[in-house]
Amino acid sequence: MPYRELTMIDIKEVLRRWSARQSLHHIARDTGVDRKTVRRYIHAAQSCSLPQDRELTEGEIHEVAQRVQARPLPDPSAEWQAVEAHKDRIEAWLTKKRPLRLTKVHTLLARDGLEVSYDTLRRFAMQQLGWRQKAPTVRVDDPPPGQEAQVDFGKMGPMLDPDSGRVRSLWALIITLSFSRYQFVWPSFLQTTETVCEGLDHAWTFFAAMIRTLVPDNMKAIVKTPDALSPILVTAFLDYVQARGIFVDPARIRSPQDKPRVENQVPYVRESWFDGETFTGLDDARQSAETWCRDVAGVRVHGTTRAVPRELFESTEKSAMLPPPSEPFDVPLWVEKAKVHPDHHIQVARALYSVPSIHRNKIVRARADKTSVKIYSGTDLIKMHARQRPGGRSTDPSDYPSGKADYALRSVDALRARARHKGTHVGIYAERLLGGPLPWARMRAAYALLRLCDKYSDGRVEAVCQSALAFDVVDVARITRMLKAAAKPASPTSHDGKLVQLPLPRFARSEAHFETRTPSKKEGV
Repeated sequence: MPYRELTMIDIKEVLRRWSARQSLHHIARDTGVDRKTVRRYIHAAQSCSLPQDRELTEGEIHEVAQRVQARPLPDPSAEWQAVEAHKDRIEAWLTKKRPLRLTKVHTLLARDGLEVSYDTLRRFAMQQLGWRQKAPTVRVDDPPPGQEAQVDFGKMGPMLDPDSGRVRSLWALIITLSFSRYQFVWPSFLQTTETVCEGLDHAWTFFAAMIRTLVPDNMKAIVKTPDALSPILVTAFLDYVQARGIFVDPARIRSPQDKPRVENQVPYVRESWFDGETFTGLDDARQSAETWCRDVAGVRVHGTTRAVPRELFESTEKSAMLPPPSEPFDVPLWVEKAKVHPDHHIQVARALYSVPSIHRNKIVRARADKTSVKIYSGTDLIKMHARQRPGGRSTDPSDYPSGKADYALRSVDALRARARHKGTHVGIYAERLLGGPLPWARMRAAYALLRLCDKYSDGRVEAVCQSALAFDVVDVARITRMLKAAAKPASPTSHDGKLVQLPLPRFARSEAHFETRTPSKKEGV
């Protein structure tokens, strides 16, 4: 008969029959245990002074089994003892900041004269130093009903996109309720923040309720800066969870055990829903996934809870959840570092928005949704605009410095009003200048007219404009010359009405100095 180690139930049966005072032959025949083995267990029971008039306890049976089955440990081999002498060195090599490979440790020991096999070194490192041993697994209890949902993206496979006409990778956003295991699947070609927010809103509509806490993977659409203790969320997603009133507890990097209830659902969704199916487009895939979640995954008996997820959700979890949102979330676009350019504008989604002059050349933050753009300096809301299409511009004249708004906006009406304020004829002259089908093309001349008022005073320009209009002269350059001529003062004199001899030039000469003929002798006589 081959060797067979008796289990607890086998030993209990042998000792029960011994307590009934059956013979060794009878016990061996009825239990199928060798008679010599039966004798050893009976002798062990007698050595423990166990009574035969009552049922033995589990501890007494275990003590008998240990006396029979216990074997002394073999003495360590010479190689094992030689490796154990270098235990501290090996532990230091394997636990340093950049640990050595075990093959390198074996080479270093051999260089020092230690001749041991690699297998012995490997067994020693695993048994004595815990090298390459996995951390123990601890099963975390389920959260209360309605408290938590775990979220992850799973790659399904290739699918034809009819909009682009090419084959693309299809991803599925999977939302699994941690208590009931009821889940929702949202297929998409993208993994953006907009896709995540859209999928979550459709999940709340599917459940007709909303969870209180999300445990997502460290996807870039949700987590901006991963950290085990203080992760930083993407600003747009943080805006979403604040609007919905839910909290987020992202899983750690490369730690699938932090979200096991959704992690092991990725292959199930791929194999049960996607594989072998053909979809006409993304909308068809989403409708199919919703039906599969409700009628296939939702009505199966779950392998862990041994309950039907949909029934457990309807009976226990739904009542503990928050009410679903009444309208979809408008996912905003956040621009974290928008520079206010010298022209008092920032760029958001290829559109320009003005900012007050005090913030010129500074860095601000902008939040843009479908209808509005909000601009912040720190925590202060400094400006709000209506959302513009790409290439558009929204400018508030009050953002410009005083006196610059009309020029920047090419306001012809404001320019005419300023001219009328200078004087009646100045206003008429400006009207004549700005007349015609393209008034903004003549604005430079009107601004030159206003500058003349600042330089020569409003009254003088008013008089010159009145004279020019009388002769139908509409020319700012001519007006400028007239003002300059009228501004020259007369030369002061004290001999009005008398003829006054002008002073001689500085370098005057006599007439003889300019004589060119030589006088003859006759003339000299």
